Amino acid sequence: MTIATLPAFLAAHPGAILVEVVEAKGSTPREAGTLMLVAEAALWGTIGGGSLEFMAIDRARRLLGGESVQPELDVPLGPEIGQCCGGRVRLSLRRIDQSVQNALLQRLADERATFPEVMLFGAGHVGLALAQALSPLPLAVTLIDSRPDIDGAVPDGIAFRRVAMPEAEVARLKTGGAAVILTHDHALDFLIGKEALARTDLAYVGMIGSKTKRATFASFLDREGIGRAAIDRLILPIGGSTVKDKRPAVIAALVTAELLGVLIS
Repeated sequence: MTIATLPAFLAAHPGAILVEVVEAKGSTPREAGTLMLVAEAALWGTIGGGSLEFMAIDRARRLLGGESVQPELDVPLGPEIGQCCGGRVRLSLRRIDQSVQNALLQRLADERATFPEVMLFGAGHVGLALAQALSPLPLAVTLIDSRPDIDGAVPDGIAFRRVAMPEAEVARLKTGGAAVILTHDHALDFLIGKEALARTDLAYVGMIGSKTKRATFASFLDREGIGRAAIDRLILPIGGSTVKDKRPAVIAALVTAELLGVLIS
């Protein structure tokens, strides 16, 4: 069983064991600083899987069970443990007390402050599916809608704002961020798209729709006095055209790949 968010895991499993990669040499599954939390019947995070992770989990649970075990593991990743990465990993194991918990939460907050920002305009079925797909990723995601009722529950870890004028929210998007436009209303899509394309500092502006919608939006931009060059920066349709499946989860997977390609280096 895995609980998605770190605060939820810490609340549900006080006294869990923190496993941290303190040193990684050569070819290794994860880098130094990688964390995993181990409780009696639950995990949060991963140090890369395979025999290395199984060894760490076993030692952590023995520690939870009251055994006296060494607080460090120094593991060569060779054939003797069934992993042939060729590197070497040193792990530390610590029981999570209040000070460790505070440090973990602060680290999470510090890391999240550096995440690329994504605004999803529209909490319909595709917007919610995309929010769900993005929720475990190193992105700061905000879901925005103007309606009194949306089409489902907002996933854990996703901020939600209900506003009267979603197009005004574009100005709050950080430089280098992404705007994904998937509202219930074409006219509102166009207003948001106009504001997003007026900014040249965004890494991604995408809109759900078709080639016909793209042409209609281009005509709208002409009437608004915005040059046709602006639409060259618009991804429409989002998710590409290779896969024709229009189920929300499929579209969400395709758009997630697009976003990662421009936001995560």
